[in-house]
Amino acid sequence: MRRRLRSTARGGEVKTVFTNGCFDILHVGHVRYLTEARALGDRLIVGLNSDASVRALKGPNRPINSQEARREMLLALRCVDEVVIFEEPDPCALIERLRPEVHVKGGDYRPEDLPEAAIVQAYGGQVVILSYHAGYSTTGLVTALQDDGSV
Repeated sequence: MRRRLRSTARGGEVKTVFTNGCFDILHVGHVRYLTEARALGDRLIVGLNSDASVRALKGPNRPINSQEARREMLLALRCVDEVVIFEEPDPCALIERLRPEVHVKGGDYRPEDLPEAAIVQAYGGQVVILSYHAGYSTTGLVTALQDDGSV
């Protein structure tokens, strides 16, 4: 199903932006990143790793927050229009289905390292790498809390 083109009140087409991630402990780096991503189009869809895929990617003690809680927090942000939970280790199948005009990742990624980049480019979409927001990391927060004995 192609959901990327929809009528707007202005009579134009909606430019869909897509990003994905675990978003386990939402922090200001995430909020800034998602706000920047949303500014690239009319609608932001966030692909959210399921609890099982977060465990596979990050280890047995993750996620801290359930996929339902992470989804609810993301949807509470003005910049996020939709959240889609996915089970796979990467968003390739979801991107194939949604076909967003723009796929966004943070500055800690390079297009050539993203398996989904070829998919996006093959249908004429654009891969955008945003600036890295240093000093903000969920893994860093979890490690600091564990070192402190808080977790």
